[in-house]
Amino acid sequence: MENTNEKTAGQKLQEELTWKFPSVALEAPERVKEAYDFCEPYKAFLSEAKTERECVAKAEAMLKDAGYTEFDPKASYQPGDKVYFNNRGKAIIASTFGTAPLDEGVRLNAAHIDAPRLDLKPTPVYEKNDIAYFKTHYYGGIRKYQWATIPLSLHGVIYKKNGDAVTVNIGEDPADPVFYISDLLPHLAARQNQRSLAEGIKGEELNILIGSIPYPEKGLKDPVKLKVLQILNEKYGIVEADFYRAELEIVAAGPARDVGFDRSLIASAAHDDRVCAYPALRAELDTLHPTYTTVTILTDKEEIGSVGNTGLHSDYVRHYLEYLAENAGVSYKDMIQHALCLSSDVSAAFDPTFPDVYEAGNSCYLGKGCVLTKYTGARGKSGSSDASAETMSKVIGIMEAHNVYWQAGELGKVDEGGGGTVAQFIAGMNIDVVDLGVPVMSMHAPMEIVSKMDVYEAYNAFVAFYK
Repeated sequence: MENTNEKTAGQKLQEELTWKFPSVALEAPERVKEAYDFCEPYKAFLSEAKTERECVAKAEAMLKDAGYTEFDPKASYQPGDKVYFNNRGKAIIASTFGTAPLDEGVRLNAAHIDAPRLDLKPTPVYEKNDIAYFKTHYYGGIRKYQWATIPLSLHGVIYKKNGDAVTVNIGEDPADPVFYISDLLPHLAARQNQRSLAEGIKGEELNILIGSIPYPEKGLKDPVKLKVLQILNEKYGIVEADFYRAELEIVAAGPARDVGFDRSLIASAAHDDRVCAYPALRAELDTLHPTYTTVTILTDKEEIGSVGNTGLHSDYVRHYLEYLAENAGVSYKDMIQHALCLSSDVSAAFDPTFPDVYEAGNSCYLGKGCVLTKYTGARGKSGSSDASAETMSKVIGIMEAHNVYWQAGELGKVDEGGGGTVAQFIAGMNIDVVDLGVPVMSMHAPMEIVSKMDVYEAYNAFVAFYK
């Protein structure tokens, strides 16, 4: 009888020459529990740190607990020493000094900790038809209709006239109130239904419900607004003019949650890009004696073009690197010439419900590992860094040497849209860089989805990169 189990010549050749990225859970079932265990503190991080300020505060506490000290440009450091630099409470850099001289290069990993959200306008409190509201100005690329009729929380800082800072976090504790943006009932939405999806909810309709009980005195103008201001004054000691000295952000309320009967996915606000920032931070903490000095960057303002002095379009990272070089007595130019950087940012996971915007053969998928993205940008690679073949080879070689499960992917079809990352700004410093991150479904929504397997493989990739 013919042996039907023997592979044909064509099957053998196909196995030898072609490649498909496998499911991590199928290829390495022992990693499933490891991934689930790794993601428990990640979920806690997401739930506790809802803004860039809160992320920096949490990261700084973790770094201090691990023995990191504030970087002193005039101090002397030895291999294994750990330092950090806090940039205005909204971005942070951490380093572990390596055994190789700095002019042989450093290993950088840059992720961003800001996320799409709603910011309060400078004059936010108003009353209309006996209801008090906050006026908002959205931050980053949101789909406005997604923000209506969901529980929202308020985070940020307010400075009083005397200089005292008031930290605000309302809507996360189960005992807290939440906030809300209304939408029309279907019975009265005939005209609204004629709007395009992009205009279903307009920017000036993203108004936050904050109160409906008037101050108990007749004849006052805007008594509901006054009652809200009275509550804020009693709780925080602030007055309306203090909002001009504030940074207040509206985000989706509630903790990160497991998704699915198998609990394999995580739903949360701001996976983009804290799903890369947290593994990067953990890899930094877990790196003890690297060959090359590590530079882990958790940066701000990526969602609006990396502008401002806490975004990577500014010189704060360059200045930190210059201090490192000066401190070691080496050439800054030599150091960055030999540096290698991961721009750790997310990519769009293929969504079977909406397949038409993806090119399936060049998309990334939930559960197949971290995603290596040679270039981002829009259409003709506008706004992209476009990593070289040499850089791709180095990074792939590192991952394969350490058994990291990875996949390659683009951000959808060529003419469908696009997006950018901080890679272009790192490349502008004359540093070799490539994007490496995690596939995200429903990116930029108030709640996004990632796979635990992919989060863990991002961590494994970052650890390997620092080794």
